[in-house]
Amino acid sequence: MTSTTPTRTPATAPAQGPPSPPVPVRHGIRAGWIMMASGWSANQFSALLGAYRSELGLSESAVTGLFALYVVGLIPGLLVGGPLADRVGRRPVALTALALNLASTLILMCGAASTLLLWPGRFLTGVSAGALLAAGSAWIKELSSPPYVSPSTPTTTASRRSGLYVSAGFATGGLAAALIAQWSPHPMVTAYVPHVLLAAAAGLAAWACPETMGPAAPAAAGSRTTAEPAATAVGRRSARRNGWAQPTTAGATNQKHQVTHKFGRTVIPLAPWVFAAPATGFVTLPALVHGNVIYAGVASAVVPGTGLLVQPLARRLAKTHRLATAVAALLTMTVALAAAALSVAAEQKGATLASAAALGAGYGFALTYGLTETTALAPPRQLARRTAHFWTAAYTGMLTPYAFTLLTHSGGPLTPPALLALLSALAAVTCGILLTLNRSS
Repeated sequence: MTSTTPTRTPATAPAQGPPSPPVPVRHGIRAGWIMMASGWSANQFSALLGAYRSELGLSESAVTGLFALYVVGLIPGLLVGGPLADRVGRRPVALTALALNLASTLILMCGAASTLLLWPGRFLTGVSAGALLAAGSAWIKELSSPPYVSPSTPTTTASRRSGLYVSAGFATGGLAAALIAQWSPHPMVTAYVPHVLLAAAAGLAAWACPETMGPAAPAAAGSRTTAEPAATAVGRRSARRNGWAQPTTAGATNQKHQVTHKFGRTVIPLAPWVFAAPATGFVTLPALVHGNVIYAGVASAVVPGTGLLVQPLARRLAKTHRLATAVAALLTMTVALAAAALSVAAEQKGATLASAAALGAGYGFALTYGLTETTALAPPRQLARRTAHFWTAAYTGMLTPYAFTLLTHSGGPLTPPALLALLSALAAVTCGILLTLNRSS
């Protein structure tokens, strides 16, 4: 009888699908709170301008000068903070700037006892906010891009996130400060307490977020064996999308000139309007209709708040044409400034507030366009620097209320309604210039 040896079938492991990708830590959202602290620090003071006039007896030129001093400090903060973040990293510059931002608020709180301290406090607010905007915008953009998020995340999300947090800080900081100043004891001190708490909490939230530049940054999925910074990996993809390649040494200068030229004709014409419009809405217009502290606080919330509300529409417009969001911004500002001229002439507070809200919508369109276009144009190793250039040009618009006060109090022929009408015409002209410079786009 023949015995049959059974054939052994090799054991097979149970079938398994591809491993589930790890859920990424939402570093971009955690770091975003530092940008909210920056926006809050800027606008909490704006809502208190009327209180400084009535409580501390400061003149109109003094309070608008203090408002403008923020921009004087902000510009060097941006111009130094951007290149420094490209050189030493986003994280150390952003967190140091946040600490200075908190210190500046503590100095402003001491200004209730000595008004002289308001000047260095406001200047330091500008310097720290500038460095925070430059380094923080680049850091959050990179933390909101692969490998820190899913590769399927829309690229526009990363570009817009820092602007959304800044706008949220603008909207809530001014209103909170105004409400506290109206009903709290020692308003020139207690109105600043929320920012101290927010800045401290934002620092704790961002502390665990990683650096995105240099050898410590993780490599993007599918990159070369040698670890490369995440910003570089993301930048290569952005380069392919936007038509510039990683330059050789010989071509670096030519590429830089090309980016600078395109930045100059697509971003710079619009940039000053990014903050000229909201500053007019929540600083100039309330003063022209003699609004109280609460009215000013509501305006400081409504203006940037409307900018947040138009973000879905801004995204849809951006899909139709590159310049659609910019054109919408300038045309909205044109109409809003013309309406403000009429409402101020008639001393209609309700209509003036509606005009301020429309200026906020223009601000939302302009900020979305400016940040998206800047991050699309900037090579990864120049992202913080180019972002600083955008914020610098944008914040020159914050000088508008100071210029408005000088022109209308100089005894010249320009009345406030006439100057608002002139600004309306200037916004329309800027729109025409932007379209002319980018006819081939």
